[in-house]
Amino acid sequence: MPASATNTAEAGSSRRLAVVAVSRGGCVLGRHLAEALGGDFFAAKGRLAPTMAEVWANYREMVCIMATGIVVRTVAPLLRDKTLDPAVVVCDELGLFAISLLSGHLGGANQLARRVAVATGGQAVLTTASDVLGRTALDLWCRDLGLVPGDKAAFTRAMGRLVDQGALTIWSRYPLPKLPPDLHPHLDRATAELVVDSRLVPGERGAVLHPRSLVVGIGCNRGTAAGAIAAAVESTCATHGLAPRAIARLASIDLKRDEAGLLAYARSQGLDIDFYDKDALNRVEGIAASAIVERATGARAVAEPAALLGAGPGAALLAAKMKWTDVTTAVAEIADPFATTTQGTRTP
Repeated sequence: MPASATNTAEAGSSRRLAVVAVSRGGCVLGRHLAEALGGDFFAAKGRLAPTMAEVWANYREMVCIMATGIVVRTVAPLLRDKTLDPAVVVCDELGLFAISLLSGHLGGANQLARRVAVATGGQAVLTTASDVLGRTALDLWCRDLGLVPGDKAAFTRAMGRLVDQGALTIWSRYPLPKLPPDLHPHLDRATAELVVDSRLVPGERGAVLHPRSLVVGIGCNRGTAAGAIAAAVESTCATHGLAPRAIARLASIDLKRDEAGLLAYARSQGLDIDFYDKDALNRVEGIAASAIVERATGARAVAEPAALLGAGPGAALLAAKMKWTDVTTAVAEIADPFATTTQGTRTP
């Protein structure tokens, strides 16, 4: 952190919010906002570009007290994707207006603009169409439910139709929570504008949203590399027409709690692993048993029962045991991915 920064970054600050200013009046307001909002303040006169680059890399929210044009020109080379870019709010040095400039929904800039306006006694300025017209912020709705768009372009088109039409139809394989008033349940998947499913269907008309509804059971030989596990999971999904983005978590036997390759694969995908002991696995009925696995682990099988246990009550086995080099996989489906409980001992 440069010498111009104040507050408690070195003393354990979350490093979530940064306030950046260049003029004398802007710095006065900036220090006030940093204190009021619990952020770090940066006086950036004469070194705006490097300061903004540092803040961009280390903070999730930015308040820039300066002209909008200066902010646009400075952050333009830093832009990547709305799911990655920090929230950016621009404020004049009198605090009259707090403009949500970037990452209004997913990044939280709209909410940040409101917080800034409360702190300054000014006006939050929001330009996102859903907020202006009172439509559902579809990206936020999906985020809150853990829904992942299968095709970003199709999802963007659906958001545009919601703004233009005022409503969208939605088909779901799973029970959905109460829908916003502008999302209407639809009985025909083929004609629905939004489709909620873990399956991949070629030529899908609607924008597909994948819920976190799949649990992948994994058994592997000791020392199996993360890449081999990744290839096995990808091939399993491809064989059965399942969306990898719909994977909620992994499951295995507790003997694999320290399996480096399995843990590394889980970390790379941002997935938790549920571990079960042999007794829990052996209580699962209707699975394909293996004498070799039982001799090695004490469990009649690992991948199938672990997947079913991880998916919880009412789970269905979508992909029965598949054997790959050094890896065995199976996939179970959570009956209600929007109201699920877990049963295993979990490790990140």
